[in-house]
Amino acid sequence: MTEDILINVTPFETRVALVEQGAVQELHVERSIQRGHVGNIHLGRVVRVLPGMQSAFVDIGLERAAFMHIADLRENRSERAQGTPPTPIEKLLFEGQTLMVQVIKDPLGTKGARLSTQISMAGRMLVHLPHDPHIGISQKIDGDAERNRLRERLQALIPAEEKGGFIVRTQAEGATDEELLADLEYLRKLWASVQASARSLPAPSVLHRDLSLAQRVLRDMVGPHTGKILVDSRTTTTAMVEWARLYTPSVAERIGHYSGERPLFDTANVDDEIARALSRRVDLKSGGYLIIDQTEALTTVDVNTGGFVGGRNFDDTIFKTNLEAAQAIARQLRLRNLGGIVILDFIDMEDHAHRDTVLAELRKALSHDRTRMTVNGFTQLGLVEMTRKRTRDSLAHQLCEPCPTCQARGTVRTARTVCYEILREVLREARQFNPREFRILASQDVVDLFLEEESQHLAMLGDFVGKPISLEVEASYHQEQYDLILM
Repeated sequence: MTEDILINVTPFETRVALVEQGAVQELHVERSIQRGHVGNIHLGRVVRVLPGMQSAFVDIGLERAAFMHIADLRENRSERAQGTPPTPIEKLLFEGQTLMVQVIKDPLGTKGARLSTQISMAGRMLVHLPHDPHIGISQKIDGDAERNRLRERLQALIPAEEKGGFIVRTQAEGATDEELLADLEYLRKLWASVQASARSLPAPSVLHRDLSLAQRVLRDMVGPHTGKILVDSRTTTTAMVEWARLYTPSVAERIGHYSGERPLFDTANVDDEIARALSRRVDLKSGGYLIIDQTEALTTVDVNTGGFVGGRNFDDTIFKTNLEAAQAIARQLRLRNLGGIVILDFIDMEDHAHRDTVLAELRKALSHDRTRMTVNGFTQLGLVEMTRKRTRDSLAHQLCEPCPTCQARGTVRTARTVCYEILREVLREARQFNPREFRILASQDVVDLFLEEESQHLAMLGDFVGKPISLEVEASYHQEQYDLILM
C-alpha cells in the first residue's frame, strides 16, 4: 500500500500527516516554541543522587531537573551484560559531577525529562553507539541469512580505529555499500563534533540537537511504500531536497512543492481528522463506537455496539463490531500517539475462536506501527492489556490543556448543587457577621434556579437570618463559580 506524506510548514509550527488510502494514519506536530528534546545530547550537572531510589536528578538547562535511573547508566548495562552485581548509583555519581547524557523521554506532565548515558545517534541506515563496540541488527529484519549478511558487510566497512558500535536499521535492507559507508561516515563526524563541543562548553549545555521534524520524516518515516512527499513551503522543500541528496539520494525525487489553491491539509481533510482525534468518542462505520480516555497512568479504550444491530445473531453482531474496533484502535493509537499502558475493553465474546480472530486482527493492524509495543491475550475479565512505547507527548497533550472550569475532572457540579453550597455559605457567614444585606453573584443558570425552583428555600433562609438576600448575574462566571458579598 502506498503512503503519501503531507508536510504543512508555518513560521510557528510544522505538521506532518501520513496518508494511506485517503485516510490519515499518523499525525506529528512540532511547534517552534516547544520543540521536543528526545535525541538531544547535553552536558549536564548532577544536582542530586537518591540512593534509596537508585536514581539521580541532572540539570541539563531545562525548566525542571531531568531524571536518570541506574538502569540507564552505561556502566550498569555493561555489568548486567557480564552477569556481575551492579554497582550502586551513589558509587558512580556524585553531586556536582559533569556528565554527558541523552534525552530518551520528553518531560511529560509534572515529570522531568528522562536521561541515559548510553548515547546513540541515528542516521538513515544506521544507529551509532559511540560507547558500545557492538554490531546489532534491527529485530524487524527477518531471516538469519540476511541478518548475518548485513552484519558482515558492515564489519567490513567499519574503520579499524573505530571504538564504537552500530545498529543496522530496517532501511538498510537493499542498501549499497556506498550508502552504508556514507551513513557511517556522517555519524562518525557527528560524534566527533559532539566530543569537541563537550570539551569546550560549560555544563549545562546542549551538545547536539536532533533533526527537525521535516528532516526526521526523511530519516525515519520514508520507506519503500512511501509515494509522494508534498511540502507547502518552498524554502523547506529546497532544504529537504538538499538534505535528501546528501543522505538519502533515492528519496530526493519524491519530494515536491505543493502550490495548489486549497491548503495542503484540506486536500486530505487532515484538520477534520485532528478534530476527531481530540474527541473521546470514535464512531465506527457499522454504527458502533469507541470511547478513549487518557489518564496519568494508562489509556482505556471501551468498545460499544451503539446502533449496530446487523448480523445473524447477537454473537455475530458483537464479533463484527470487535473486528472493526480492532482496526480502528490500531489506527487511533498511531493517530493520537498514545503510549504507556493501554487497556482494551472489547465487547464480551463467549466463543474462543472469535476472541482469537479479534486478537489476530488487532496484532495485524498494529504491525504497521513503527513504535515498539507488546500485546497480551485476553484476561479473565475479557480485557486486552498492551503497551506502546511513549517518547513524546500524545496529540491531546500537545494541542490541549486541562479545562479551567472542571479542573480536568470531566464534569461540573450541577446548578442545584451550587445553589445549596451558596445557601450553606450564607448561613455560615450570618453566624459570624452582621451585614445589612447578603448579595449573591453567580452564573445565569444558578440565579435562574434561585428565582424559580429554589425561590422558596432562598426566602426561608432570608427569614431565618433576618437579612435580605439579593441576586446578581455575573456573565463571566462559569456554573461552579460564585461570590457572596456582605453589604
